[in-house]
Amino acid sequence: MVLLIECVVCCVLFTAFVMRAIYKDPISLIKSYPPAIIKRVEELSQYKDTIKSREKKHAYQKLIAVFVFVIVLAALAYFSGCRTLGTTFRHVFILFLVVNFYDFLVLDWWHFCHSKRVRIPGTEDMIKEYQNPWFHFRGACKGTVLGLMVALMAGGLIHFIAK
Repeated sequence: MVLLIECVVCCVLFTAFVMRAIYKDPISLIKSYPPAIIKRVEELSQYKDTIKSREKKHAYQKLIAVFVFVIVLAALAYFSGCRTLGTTFRHVFILFLVVNFYDFLVLDWWHFCHSKRVRIPGTEDMIKEYQNPWFHFRGACKGTVLGLMVALMAGGLIHFIAK
């Protein structure tokens, strides 16, 4: 029951962070958009100066997010009773997998593919690219691999802390 509640809370928090960022400034998440849309945005004069600086910032943000996820999810697992590498790995991977699957189905396939609010000005005509389900499926597969790494690091962290 605790894991289910944690999954729901993590999905809600993930949604809040992603939606806030994408509604406030879709260019801040440009590297999460399909390649054809990125290419079009790079060609648009109003974004020329911002794209290059955003690429580095985006990479740093993702790297920092991985370490934050490791620490936060390890702590969450620890306070849920996980004390070994195996139990922590399983707990964290389930959390990560649920959020990744939720992101894939709800945020990507349902919202991103069909909401005009996430369309970057100048790319509104690229409906086919926004609605490409395989782009999002590949992203979910990459997210699963990332989840394995985060779960392994969180498990390792708990393994050394709980000794």
